[in-house]
Amino acid sequence: MWMLNGVEANTISVMDRGLMLGDGCFTTLQIRDSALQLWPYHWQRLVECCQRLQLLLPAQDVLVSHLKTMATGHHLACAKVVLTRGSGGRGYSSHGCNQQSELLTIQPFPEHYLQWRQQGVKLGVCQQRLGSSSMLAGLKTLNRLEQVLLKDEIERSGWPEAIVLNEGGSVIEGVTANLFWRRDCVLYTPDLSRCGVRGVMRAWVMEQMAALGLRIEVVAEPLSSMMKADEVFITNALMEVVPVTGINDAEYPDHALARQLQGLLATSPVT
Repeated sequence: MWMLNGVEANTISVMDRGLMLGDGCFTTLQIRDSALQLWPYHWQRLVECCQRLQLLLPAQDVLVSHLKTMATGHHLACAKVVLTRGSGGRGYSSHGCNQQSELLTIQPFPEHYLQWRQQGVKLGVCQQRLGSSSMLAGLKTLNRLEQVLLKDEIERSGWPEAIVLNEGGSVIEGVTANLFWRRDCVLYTPDLSRCGVRGVMRAWVMEQMAALGLRIEVVAEPLSSMMKADEVFITNALMEVVPVTGINDAEYPDHALARQLQGLLATSPVT
């Protein structure tokens, strides 16, 4: 099902700046038993993206109403909210863009994520690296060409997922997920102030640390430092929390924190 500006539709203008220039943002959320999982975090993402990209923020109650209409009857699915600046303007200029586009879709859930949650996943390390862009760092914009090229690399290499570094050699994220590693009672996650995406599940995990008695540190560290971890896991809104069983030849059999977080999500889902 597709909905464009509140009306069921499956077409969009060829002049839309989301298509022509990648001028917009998006978020992808999990639907479970017709409920919008982690919605407060997705909404905060949209708020930040609209502020930084100078887009008009849609009315939350109307957006939620549309999403709930689409989600009704779905036991497990994923919904996507795409906001673009709409059509208009000349070249890069946004002058003359008078109506934004709000595109909503609902699609089947990627079933392999359920297996990943239970069995864990082994990661490779991409050779291609993320460039720095402080103007867009952290945001989920429509400009995802780096991820397209990285996804092609992991598919050619036969990895299910992989770690990506920046140009300076610091660990940043997975191709489709955020990254965490634990040493003793300290949890680490990469600094995303120059590149990378601040995921909604990343935000949720970081908020749980004080209650779990762990300290969390946001760091810029090389792969060699991360490889010394006791435990590694990856996150996004659909896969939730996935234990990492290995990176290249290194193995990580300890999944204690990942399992604890999975249990919290199962018993107290955020809607």
